[in-house]
Amino acid sequence: MPRKSITKNYLYNLTYQILILILPLITTPYLSRVLGANGTGIYSYTYTIVNYFVLFGSLGVSLYGQREIAYAQQKKQKRKQVFIELVLFRFITISISTIIYFIFFIKSGVYSKYYKILLFEILACAFDISWFFQGLEEFKKTVTRNILVRTISVALIFIFVKKQEDLTIYMYIYSVADFIGNLTLWFYLPKYFRGVKISKINITHQIKPIILLFIPQVTLKLYNMLDTTMLGKMVENKAETGYYEQSQKVIRLLLTVVTSLGTVMIPRMANMFANGEKKQIDYYMKRSFSFVFLLSFPMMFGVISIAKAFTPVFFGKGYEKAAILMSIISPIVLLMGIANVLGNQYLLPTKRQKEYTISVGAGVIVNFIFNYIFISLWTSIGACIATVLSQVVVDYMQFRQLKNEVNFKSIMKLSNKYLFASIIMFIACNLTKLIISTGIWSIVLQVVVGVVVYVAILIKTKDEYLYMLLRKLHDKYVSKFGND
Repeated sequence: MPRKSITKNYLYNLTYQILILILPLITTPYLSRVLGANGTGIYSYTYTIVNYFVLFGSLGVSLYGQREIAYAQQKKQKRKQVFIELVLFRFITISISTIIYFIFFIKSGVYSKYYKILLFEILACAFDISWFFQGLEEFKKTVTRNILVRTISVALIFIFVKKQEDLTIYMYIYSVADFIGNLTLWFYLPKYFRGVKISKINITHQIKPIILLFIPQVTLKLYNMLDTTMLGKMVENKAETGYYEQSQKVIRLLLTVVTSLGTVMIPRMANMFANGEKKQIDYYMKRSFSFVFLLSFPMMFGVISIAKAFTPVFFGKGYEKAAILMSIISPIVLLMGIANVLGNQYLLPTKRQKEYTISVGAGVIVNFIFNYIFISLWTSIGACIATVLSQVVVDYMQFRQLKNEVNFKSIMKLSNKYLFASIIMFIACNLTKLIISTGIWSIVLQVVVGVVVYVAILIKTKDEYLYMLLRKLHDKYVSKFGND
């Protein structure tokens, strides 16, 4: 099987990842006004709890399956066996998770009616086979079949969610959409398994490697969900969770743009590792770092610049605190971008789960301690501070673990011009506030000025990575329209 284009797969994956975040962002200005901060906070808290059961029910099958399918890209019989074994294994573990979820959350409790609806999220996980196509580097399929379902769900929200009491309708729409979206991917399977026969299925031999890879994944998930969980538990006012959730939506969208390359690179790195292509791994690592720096620095400074004007326009009145939270947590875009390259693109595909788990585990411990202290003092602001500090610990640990394998001095030198260009961009954006400081036109002006200044500086300094991207766009344009 020939290797797919990383650029095309990145764009496909980026499209899908942005889609599943951008569509909720389209509805956010509407929902924030209809449901209010309290309704948003209830959804955020209950959805986080459900995610724990999704996490333990899936047991890391997605990342493990993606990696194993990548190892067996050219072996049709092997990849069919892996697929069947992992699907059966996930059905069993999701069933166990569902039973426990039903006993402790659906039968009784303040939010039991919401937990009943969110049961669809757990069922959706059982039928998720996107890992199979990602392992084959067939990212286009996970985009084209889900885009219709997601678009319809947004239309249904605007049609049926009209008042605060419609929170349950909103939850039904998104949960059922996830379930249907995952089911649609199954229609592609016959093409890949036609004529391939399997004589023996053995689930048990998959258990140990799945668990070994699950440990770092559960550690990472706990790390990512800890803020919302502790905020919801420690602060009675669920509006604080709502402010935090809304600010996180913006940051997660930016993170998706930065880390989508990582999703594409995991199967490629795994395949190169299996084939012993060390030089190619080093080459792609450098490119990944350049990509992260190119995007994350201007995004980080851009968020800080527009946060105050953006919040009332996008979320409406009553969400002013979200602007402060967005500014505080903005360094996460850069920090998690770096961790994505070191951890997801290198440590996990090369079977370095132990080092990965240690780094993220340290982040969980630090995050828990800082959350406990800072949330008590400053509620949602404290949660943001704890997140940034704990991510610094994760990055530091991963740098230490790979100091003898990756030339970090040369890699960090790559960041200098992007940092410089972003600081100049930040100054230029803030100068535009002298012309207009509030409203949507302030946001538009700052974005336009920021992009122009940032790109102009990189062109002036002849940035190698930007020029490479421009050449690819130019070559693609010439090949497509050159003969017209």
